Amino acid sequence: MTLTDRTAPTPLPAAAADTDAAGRKLRMAMPPVFDSVEEERAHRKAKLAAAFRMFSKAGLDEGVAGHITVRDPEAPDTFWVNPFGMHFSMIRSSDLVRVDHAGEVVEGDRAVNGAAVAIHCAVHAARPDVLAAAHAHGPYGKTLSSLDMTIEPLTQDSCAFYEDIGVYDSYSGVVLDPEEGRRIGVALGTHKAVILRNHGMLTVGASVDSAAWWFLTLERTAQSQLTAYAAAAGLGSPPRRIGPEEATVTRGQVGYEFAGWFQFQPIWERISRDQPDLFD
Repeated sequence: MTLTDRTAPTPLPAAAADTDAAGRKLRMAMPPVFDSVEEERAHRKAKLAAAFRMFSKAGLDEGVAGHITVRDPEAPDTFWVNPFGMHFSMIRSSDLVRVDHAGEVVEGDRAVNGAAVAIHCAVHAARPDVLAAAHAHGPYGKTLSSLDMTIEPLTQDSCAFYEDIGVYDSYSGVVLDPEEGRRIGVALGTHKAVILRNHGMLTVGASVDSAAWWFLTLERTAQSQLTAYAAAAGLGSPPRRIGPEEATVTRGQVGYEFAGWFQFQPIWERISRDQPDLFD
């Protein structure tokens, strides 16, 4: 199953009606159409800068750890990534660096994180349907990654990942070996996310928007799951799981590509309005 296969026939099946009482179509954000590759590149880079700033606001920045990438629309075998050691809250479009699948910088004058190259080169190579990938050391994601568990269908939001998250069940240090990056790509498989055991989480999407949103909601889902198990220990009974049939139906409502893209739009509107320097 590819990300395209996850596209629902209607935009938001669980949303309110999109027509008024007179049957007139109501406005709703939709993915843009571009007149040129230059326009599309500028848009992808601005969205990438906004995603980093969202990660910062959400507490998903820790030192120099973490990276988000997006393919270049003209040269899709290359991707844009954050400069190594630059705080997420400060990243502008002009700060981004373009790297090829061999890990060589082809545009930009800043160093890049070796782990970003090892992981993202492999993920992009393994998944031609993926436009963007996100990884950070969120406190709840890395905590859950240290436990012998996966994301469970405990809440509506968690169902976005029901049977759609892989596990890379190994840890051998900072990921700098391209071969380990390849194994992470295998563990990701066709899923939208993968747990990197004793490390953290990684998400992918057919847009920067969805990849970033999946990571944010995955981090919060990990927090909810850990909290539920801590509370359940005091009650002496495990958390209640959503049944397989209901979890599958809910995944179809909240876990498909457009839903991930759409969830990011209010964040994009706020950050791009409040911090217009991201376009520089």
